[in-house]
Amino acid sequence: MNTEQRRLLLQAVLFIATVITTTIAGAEWVYGKSIYMPGYTWQDFLSGFEFSVPFLLILTVHEFGHYFTARYHKVGATLPYYLPLPPFQLSLGTLGALIRLKSRPYSTKQNFDIGISGPLAGFIMAMIVLTYGFMTLPKADYVFQFHPDFRQYGPGYADVVYKNLPENTVDVILGKNVLFILFEKFVADPARVPNPHEMMHYPLLLAGFLSLVFTSLNLIPVGQLDGGHVVYGLFGFKAHRIIATVFFIAFLLYAAIGAFNVHDPEGKLHIWIPMAALFLYTVLSGLGLSKRDTLMYALIILAFLLLMSWFFPTVTGYSGWLLWVFVLARGIGIQHPPSELEEPLDTKRVILGWIALAIFIISFSPMPLQ
Repeated sequence: MNTEQRRLLLQAVLFIATVITTTIAGAEWVYGKSIYMPGYTWQDFLSGFEFSVPFLLILTVHEFGHYFTARYHKVGATLPYYLPLPPFQLSLGTLGALIRLKSRPYSTKQNFDIGISGPLAGFIMAMIVLTYGFMTLPKADYVFQFHPDFRQYGPGYADVVYKNLPENTVDVILGKNVLFILFEKFVADPARVPNPHEMMHYPLLLAGFLSLVFTSLNLIPVGQLDGGHVVYGLFGFKAHRIIATVFFIAFLLYAAIGAFNVHDPEGKLHIWIPMAALFLYTVLSGLGLSKRDTLMYALIILAFLLLMSWFFPTVTGYSGWLLWVFVLARGIGIQHPPSELEEPLDTKRVILGWIALAIFIISFSPMPLQ
């Protein structure tokens, strides 16, 4: 078996594994059927396809948008590598997928085209899934099959049950974005719009929402993310460097605000403050500054966070983004390398670039899971 055959076999195994793990995750999210529960059946597993099929469809369309555009520009590219996640509690079953370029795009236009094609293709597919999902919402009593005890409260169950949840109850709330608000207002039957606490029981909406989360993360205007390629094409190398730096620091601040609080017990602060300083220094190293400047900015941000927690203790960001901040800084990179051939984009590409940035705005959810 040659190298190409081994690579194709690996990709096939990863894809099958991802189908399995996302289907297991779908059964747990939508129907509460955990593979670790006694009595888990084959039918329970099959129920997860209602989530995994639309979710992987959107993800696959996204990746093949990149793949076919790369092939169009005669830039070598692999088929997608799917990234399965083990079925632990609240797992989505996957970290997404990616393709690898076998050669580097040499021009700004190639970088732009390959970068923007994935999110545009995936977004269109997500719109189709969400439009169908919101137009075919079941009646409001659909949720009673998951919570039979809610039926006694009728349509107004939300005003009662979420205010008196028993201790140790796992209550997951899906966030919203601009696009979901528009769908609820102009597409869905208002009487059938699900409560945010129950959104995970609607597989098409869950698949579409999570796909938009992945799309928005890819469109962050940093480094060699899809959004980084778009911003680089629109504004050039120098402007990208400024935009990426400013956005990264703003994203870091939003993720870190409220992660620790000066009003916490003193013992906790003795642990949290050194850990926060180390984390800030580590991620800010991704800016490529000198060690002295990196340390200075880390301490300034740490002081800002401490002051915020002192004067505004109830103001919090979303600490769930801290992992993505770390991945951006130490894995993907914040800056975009210069292209061999710098050339301005034509009008059509400029319009598409601004559309992609608009997609980022309407798809981004500040707090996707609470």
